[in-house]
Amino acid sequence: MADLGYRTFDADNHYYEAPDCFSRHIESRYREQAISARRSADGEWQVTVGDRPYNFMHVKFDKTNAPGSLYEMLKAKRDNPELGWGDSYTAENMLAAYQQPDARLELLDRQGVDWAILLPTFGVSVEEYMVDDVDQTYANLRAFNRWLEDDWGFAHRDRLFAPPLLSLLHREQAIAELDRVLAAGARIVHLRPCPWGGEGRSIADPYYDPFWARLNEARIPVAFHISDLRYGDLAVRMGDDPVANVREMSAFQWAFHHGDRPIMETFGALLYGNMHARFPNLNFLSIENGSDWVHYLLTLLDKKKGMARYGPWPAGRPAGRISEIFKQCCFVSPYPEDDVEALVERIGATGVLFGSDHPHPEGLADPNSFVELIANRSEHEQQQIMRDNALALFELN
Repeated sequence: MADLGYRTFDADNHYYEAPDCFSRHIESRYREQAISARRSADGEWQVTVGDRPYNFMHVKFDKTNAPGSLYEMLKAKRDNPELGWGDSYTAENMLAAYQQPDARLELLDRQGVDWAILLPTFGVSVEEYMVDDVDQTYANLRAFNRWLEDDWGFAHRDRLFAPPLLSLLHREQAIAELDRVLAAGARIVHLRPCPWGGEGRSIADPYYDPFWARLNEARIPVAFHISDLRYGDLAVRMGDDPVANVREMSAFQWAFHHGDRPIMETFGALLYGNMHARFPNLNFLSIENGSDWVHYLLTLLDKKKGMARYGPWPAGRPAGRISEIFKQCCFVSPYPEDDVEALVERIGATGVLFGSDHPHPEGLADPNSFVELIANRSEHEQQQIMRDNALALFELN
C-alpha cells in the first residue's frame, strides 16, 4: 500500500448492488415495470427492465472478479479465445466491503483512504432501457435511491458519499426527486453523461433552471459517471448491434458510443449553455470517462464558440474562453492508463481528481498507487489531486 503521509479522498469507488436494489421500494402501480433480478434454472441471475431483458453488462450480485484484474483477464482471453468475461467471477472475490458500508470503511482504513465517492456498478447503466417511458424511469430511480438510503446512506459517517441517481427526462419529476434526496442528506448527485433532456432540449436550456438552481443553492456537485448511451440509430447504420453487451461491443462502439463522445457532448452543452455564469456554485465531475478527450474538447470548444458568433445563445453567450471556464467548474477523474501528467498540464492540478475505480477489475487493486501516475508533479500538486480538491468540493476540512 502506498504511504503518502496523509489519507486520501477517492473520487471513484464502487459498490455492488443487491438483487432487489430497484424492486424493493418500487411503487405498487409500477411493480410490473420494475428492474428485477431472478435466478434462472442454471443458478445465474437474469435481469429484466419491466418485460425487457437487460444485457448491457454481466450483473454481479454474489460473485465478481478481483480488483485490478483486467490486464490478466485480457491476457487470458488472448491465450484462450473461448474464455468468457464471467469465467473469472468467484464468490470469494465478493467481499463484505463491497456490499456493506461499515465493512467498506474498514477496507478504506487499511488502504489509507479516508473518504470516497461511492457509485453504483450496474445502476448507472439502466436508464437507456427506459427512455421511452418517463414514468417507468422515475419510478425505478426513486426506488433505487430509497434502496441506496437503506443499504449505504447518502453520506455514511461523512466518509462515504453515495450519489442518488437523477434524470432530466422530465423537469417536474426531476425536481421532485432532487428535493427529496437533498432533504434526506445527499451531498452529491448523479446524472448520466447525456447532453439532452427528455423534452427536445439541451440539459443547459433555461427550461431546466429550477433544477440547477436548487443544486447551485445547496452547493451540491454533479457527477457524470460513464453510463449506457447507445446512439442506437448510428449503431444500426454502422452494422453494429445496438443492444450489445458492453464486453461484446465492436471497437467502433467502444471508441465512439461508450466513453469519450457522451461526456464531451455533455460538458459541451453545459459550457456553451453558460452554466457557470448563471450558477457559479455548480461543479461538474467527470468520473470514469477517461481524460484523453480533454485537450481536444477544450481546443474544439474555444474554436467553435468563435465560429458560432452569429448563432443562437439561449442562455447568453459565455464571456471569455471556454477552456478557462472549464477550469473553474469542471473536474476530471482520469483512467489509470491515461497520461495523467498531461492532463494536469492542460487543466491544472486543481481540476484533477484521484479515482481508483476500486474494486472493479479495470481499476487499481491498491487505490493510492494512483500517486505513481503523477510522480513528477510537486508534492503539493499530488496532495491536491489525491485529497484536497475533493475535500474542497464537499466543503470538508
